[in-house]
Amino acid sequence: MFHWRADILPGVSAAFTDAGAGNLALHVGDDPTAVRSRRRLLEESIAVAAGSLHFMNQVHGNTVAVMDAHSPAPEADAMVSRGEPLAVMVADCIPVLLAGESADGPVLAAVHAGRPGIASGVLPAAVRSMESLGASRIRAWMGPSICGSCYEVPADLRDEVSALVPETRSTTSWGTPALDLPAGARAQLETSGVALEYAGPCTLETETLYSYRRDHNTGRFAGLVWCHD
Repeated sequence: MFHWRADILPGVSAAFTDAGAGNLALHVGDDPTAVRSRRRLLEESIAVAAGSLHFMNQVHGNTVAVMDAHSPAPEADAMVSRGEPLAVMVADCIPVLLAGESADGPVLAAVHAGRPGIASGVLPAAVRSMESLGASRIRAWMGPSICGSCYEVPADLRDEVSALVPETRSTTSWGTPALDLPAGARAQLETSGVALEYAGPCTLETETLYSYRRDHNTGRFAGLVWCHD
């Protein structure tokens, strides 16, 4: 069920699922009842209350939603909370989990960092939102995503994105224009003063993970961050 799972701060854990957890997205044509059942099993596996794990309606932007226990699923690509469990879904984009400390306890974030999100600064926006809640000593965990040697794009698109985030400029292993989104994310985190603690492998190269580039008719795995006793 889990590609990676760890305790990241006292009382805080993070994880990235794999294809063994099944598709966790409601927007890819899967049976909604089956998806909700998988989500409940996932909540059981991390010992959070049924229905408490917050998911986003991800729209490839840079909107950050601050969540409490009663918040509905936002139209956003980042969520921040004072300990509410958060989830982000991907199948080549970067799932980024963040955690920081505050006088009122942990501040958490889950970020969907795809090409438009990296270009428009969704990660710095999430960090600023965490800091507005008093978070300090923020750290990040980047889940599996397509790598700069595999993410082929048209040359003009590479030029457009790398003009905004120069670190994303890349070339595939077969010599064509590419974008290195993880490199862009690392640079943005570093500029924001956030330490990167973990980075996952390439989704296209890892058969146990969903990859939209490998198969357009695919599911979504998730990054999760939550508090516990």
